[in-house]
Amino acid sequence: MSVETIDTLVVGGGQAGIAASEHLSNRGVPHFVLERHRIAERWRSERWESLVANGPAWHDRFPGMEFMDVHGDAFAPKESVADYFVAYAEMIKAPIRCGVDVTEVRRNEGRPGFHVETSDGVFEAGNVIAATGPFQRPVLPPIIPDNVAVHQIHSNAYRNPGQLPEGNVLVVGAGSSGVQIADELLRSGREVYLSVGPHNRPPRRYRGIDFVWWLGVLGKWESQYVEKGKEHVTIAVSGANGGETIDFRDLAERGMQLVGMTEAYEEGVLTFASDLADNIAMGDADYLSVLDEADVYARRNGLDLPDDPEARKIGPMPDCGTNPTLELNLADAKVRVVLWATGYAFDFSWLKVDTFDSGGRPRHQRGISKEPGVYFLGLPWLSRRGSSFIWGVWHDAKFIADQIAIQRDYLAQLT
Repeated sequence: MSVETIDTLVVGGGQAGIAASEHLSNRGVPHFVLERHRIAERWRSERWESLVANGPAWHDRFPGMEFMDVHGDAFAPKESVADYFVAYAEMIKAPIRCGVDVTEVRRNEGRPGFHVETSDGVFEAGNVIAATGPFQRPVLPPIIPDNVAVHQIHSNAYRNPGQLPEGNVLVVGAGSSGVQIADELLRSGREVYLSVGPHNRPPRRYRGIDFVWWLGVLGKWESQYVEKGKEHVTIAVSGANGGETIDFRDLAERGMQLVGMTEAYEEGVLTFASDLADNIAMGDADYLSVLDEADVYARRNGLDLPDDPEARKIGPMPDCGTNPTLELNLADAKVRVVLWATGYAFDFSWLKVDTFDSGGRPRHQRGISKEPGVYFLGLPWLSRRGSSFIWGVWHDAKFIADQIAIQRDYLAQLT
């Protein structure tokens, strides 16, 4: 059996893998990128049809190339995002091999490097960068048994309202994905229930500028540590319909039925926590804190920006918050679909090295794993709050490429 040898093998041809390839090339590190499907495949086949990026095109991109078909202040459709990465890979001449599935990586015994099994043969690599990102295994909480007569689907399998069976829909999860899907279903004429948990709720724009700019100048994207207990708090923001500030009061006023966290199921009845009002209030507090910090920044820096008093007008708590629904009989409510917008779990089962905790989470520091020669890219909070965003992963990739180049320089002293 022939074996290909390469200095660094990058697993995954999405935004993290392409960013890694650019910086490895800049540092003169020989490498391949292996992608089991097409470049940026998840943007094409694991997202709903109307999805757009949550940040404006001037921000959600790599520094080296702008979107050719999307205005800088607009929000790129998912196909444009995928096409962007294809074009970027061509521009930097990234050595990507598509249709190659990495099935196992093990450290070599008694010699440096790693043995890599793939669908296209065996590789020997001195370093391995896991650039498969955070969206690996959809999480469906084991609340409703599979034998219950209700259609259960994860948000990664949702495409459009017409795909779902007739009837009302419960969407569980009120981050960006859950809110946008629930809103699309409501606009299509469905009766929608939305289970709302703890969340952050930034303004889409404030004083004429998108919130991604405000978070940038306020240093929020560079935050290195998430507050304990808020590791899984979602962000409710949308680029849909030209970009919108999410306000759950507006959704309730338009007829969406809001409930608290989904807790349990028994004999046809779902139960919800009584935390809806608290969760909405938590989002309001986060929203107002961004406005406060933005005003302080504008004043200290003498920025001539228009006042925005309307942004601070927050309506009363809707009735669903003051008188929360704690139980829902699915049959009586004619709920035929439960859509779980409940995120993803890691799946590094192919990476047979000693760098994971008991829950399968990578142990690393800024992407440098406990296992020498293994690196991670594209994970949330890899080095900072912005790490899982398109521009953030580009900067993390430069750091990883630099570390690999440093190690190569050390080893060169032995020759």
